[in-house]
Amino acid sequence: MEKILIVEDEEAIANLIRLHLSEEGYRCVCAYDGKAGADRLEKERFDLCLLDIMLPEIDGYELLEYGKTYDIPVIFLTAKGSVEECIRGLKLGADDYIVKPFQLGELSARIEAVLRRYGRRSRVLEFADVELDTVSRIVRRRGREVELTVKEFDLLAELIQNKNVALYRDRLYEKVWGEPFLGETRTLDSHIQRLRKKLGWEERIKTVFRIGYRLEEER
Repeated sequence: MEKILIVEDEEAIANLIRLHLSEEGYRCVCAYDGKAGADRLEKERFDLCLLDIMLPEIDGYELLEYGKTYDIPVIFLTAKGSVEECIRGLKLGADDYIVKPFQLGELSARIEAVLRRYGRRSRVLEFADVELDTVSRIVRRRGREVELTVKEFDLLAELIQNKNVALYRDRLYEKVWGEPFLGETRTLDSHIQRLRKKLGWEERIKTVFRIGYRLEEER
């Protein structure tokens, strides 16, 4: 699970980003001024830093140097929207430059692109007692390998990546099978049943009435 440092002096914005990225599966730490951000970078390992430019104590341009010293990719999040500022930020070494206000979905996509470029996108998905390796396509439960078919594996990956989210049957089917959903649910439903049995997840993979399925964490 990738760890992201968010350095943003507007706490409401920082906490909104943290909440969104946590739901996407990232571990997030917030710092509300440049000095706190520098302290975090010195003491902890991060996979990426989201960095405002106009910060108290130490500004974003100076803090960018800290990130590069520790070989951490940096994305600027800033209200400085001029072309000149963008060029300056990228020339100083930022890996991307996003102007406020921005869509959280766009932020997620930009983060994924930078992490892929640095080879830091995790290949292992974890949920409860299960680990899923997206490269070797091996699934283990409590350390023991579980034999899954190709579609069962892809379906499980989709559920884990969208944990606690109610997924519509048509979306799940089209994502996993790569073809239009024509209203026939037996194929999807039978794969869900086999996953529940193989993983012992009868209580985790919930049926959502008239919608589809949700992989649910214990509360």
